[in-house]
Amino acid sequence: MHISLTPELEAKIKSKVESGMYNNASEVVREALRYMEQNQELILQLKMDRLRTEVAIGANQAESGTFSHRTVQDIIAELNEDRNA
Repeated sequence: MHISLTPELEAKIKSKVESGMYNNASEVVREALRYMEQNQELILQLKMDRLRTEVAIGANQAESGTFSHRTVQDIIAELNEDRNA
């Protein structure tokens, strides 16, 4: 199997291997996948909590007549930036 990673992710994996905690990149990826599987419910709950918070903020702003001038594309771009950070 071959996968493509961003330069940032490659650097993180290399850093983990260089730290001596892992013997190679495959071990780092396997550990990350195990962690993701074990914590999938927690990850989903955190995402849902963030979504609820953001929706509540928007609802409160709408009730008070405060509206954003950002476009849907602006919001999506911001979310993608947060995800990649």
